[in-house]
Amino acid sequence: MEMLLNFLAPKKDRLYLDIGCGTGNYTIPLAKRGFNFVGVDPSQKMLMEAKSIKSNVNWRQGAAEAIPAEDGSFDGIIGTLTIHHWTNLKKSFAEINRVLRKNGRLILFTSTPDQMKSYWLNNYFPNMMNNSISQMPSITEIQESSKGTNLQIKETVKYFIKEDLKDCFLYVGKNNPEIYFDKTIRNGISSFSTLSNLNEINSGLINLKQDLLSGHFERIKKQYLSDLGDYLFININKKSIFNS
Repeated sequence: MEMLLNFLAPKKDRLYLDIGCGTGNYTIPLAKRGFNFVGVDPSQKMLMEAKSIKSNVNWRQGAAEAIPAEDGSFDGIIGTLTIHHWTNLKKSFAEINRVLRKNGRLILFTSTPDQMKSYWLNNYFPNMMNNSISQMPSITEIQESSKGTNLQIKETVKYFIKEDLKDCFLYVGKNNPEIYFDKTIRNGISSFSTLSNLNEINSGLINLKQDLLSGHFERIKKQYLSDLGDYLFININKKSIFNS
């Protein structure tokens, strides 16, 4: 959350958008800090859950490809672990470019295919991981899809999973593998809940448990060590026509 805030650098008298907000995991805490947010998501079910939590967020049903907002509505936009759900990247970036004010910024939090290939989860759940990796756009794809807009990548910053991580990302158990034995946790992770095969999950969990008991897990984990980062912050700025 703090890194997201640092990149977005929001002001309390401006308006911001959380695209693919889901149940408001980030939108609501940011709004509680006094920032003005609109949350957009295609799922009415998720929006209803978000609305059940008292906040001053303006919730709207929509998608990255069709954002329900007027031109130049927002000073900043965040998209956390959502870009892989966008069905048309080029159209999505065109829409973001439309609703983002000049010199505004888009902060994406995602993982790249190369990063995900370095998750030790690949050893236990290969088919699930293949399905997950195939969804993820690379930096090159993002750059190509944003061509024709005033959106330019300013910087990318690697994010490594920390011991005290509370958010349930796919790789939340990087340093705490036992967390994947909790069915509630798995159900809250889309790769486990929608992109997996029950037989593979059960088999993978059995193998993971055996490796943890025998100590073999640490050897498996070392095989997947990488300096690529586990996730990535992408800071994208909208340049004015004169500066582009």
